[in-house]
Amino acid sequence: MRHASPAGGAPDGPAPASRALPPPRLVAWETTRACNLACRHCRAEASPEALPGELDQAEGLSLVRQIASWNPPPILILSGGEPLMRRDVFTLAALARDLGVPAVLSTNGTLLDREACGRIRAAGIRRLSLSLDGPDAGSHDAFRGLPGAFASLVAAAELLRSEGIPFQINSTVTPGNIAKLEDTLAAARGLGALAFHAFLLVPVGRAREWDEPFPAPEDYEGALLRLKALEPGMGMEFKATCAPQYQRIGRETGRPSPRAGRGCLGGQGFMFVGHDGACAACGYLPVPAGNLRERGIAEIYETSPLFLALRDRSRYRGRCASCEYWAVCGGCRARAHAEGDCLGGEPLCPHVPAALAASPAGPGGTAAGPAPGGPRAAGDAR
Repeated sequence: MRHASPAGGAPDGPAPASRALPPPRLVAWETTRACNLACRHCRAEASPEALPGELDQAEGLSLVRQIASWNPPPILILSGGEPLMRRDVFTLAALARDLGVPAVLSTNGTLLDREACGRIRAAGIRRLSLSLDGPDAGSHDAFRGLPGAFASLVAAAELLRSEGIPFQINSTVTPGNIAKLEDTLAAARGLGALAFHAFLLVPVGRAREWDEPFPAPEDYEGALLRLKALEPGMGMEFKATCAPQYQRIGRETGRPSPRAGRGCLGGQGFMFVGHDGACAACGYLPVPAGNLRERGIAEIYETSPLFLALRDRSRYRGRCASCEYWAVCGGCRARAHAEGDCLGGEPLCPHVPAALAASPAGPGGTAAGPAPGGPRAAGDAR
């Protein structure tokens, strides 16, 4: 376990000066922590009722206007909890539509009906995501903590198809389903999804109490290699999320992903807004970057010491600091934080950087700072 810095893993020491940045590509807003499910991996540890301090409607509308001020505006992900449990979610989405902010919605699907679909279309929500965490009712229902969750998901997918509303399937790769990736992918295709996003489990929220041994880094590497082999024939969009090493695997195998971009986007094209206005690099990285009740979202994104550190390769420690794939991967900052240092090495990556393999200390050695001639800024990695 690495030692955390004084602020719970937040970078210490002076931050580099800010510079003009392109706007983020994605802003995820946890519109509420209320949810009607109790999933085993829930980052938010959501509860049946909204928590005190949730951004009210006026604050939410202000957030949408601030996002719209970026040029071009990022995609706004309306998330939760379960965002359909927030009564004004369609009012917020409609303002995003009117201001030219592309909005998508992440839902568990259990609250969808034809009326909700009509409101989704009217509010201009461009895509929904549904979560599938096993290829059948037994595996999915056990994960979601609700008998009948799989049947509800199938019904939601059928409803969305009949209503002409595009949707994607998100699937969290866990110790219990890592061997069933191919079957889960086939199930997602059978549901009519336009895209399949595989998330590597991050040990935060309820996942900190996981009761099965986590796979070794080599096992996760094998799973990503299997997905890479399947990617050309998937017949739908694919993205590996919370798996930045997938970008390295694409280059090592000579099959880079059609979806260009950096692996870990935390603070570098992506930011997260919590239910209470607290901002972070991503929802899985509980290191504060600022609060909307104190500062504007653009100021936080551009000047937060956390975000500045994440963009500065010279601040990284461990294997990621000297890795030749830093610019396209960067390592999962949330898993590094779970090990005690959000700027440390990615614990699920077995890759040994060439600089370390060639050093006198051998693969087990450590290196601080960037490899000679390596990129140092987020702009180099987009």
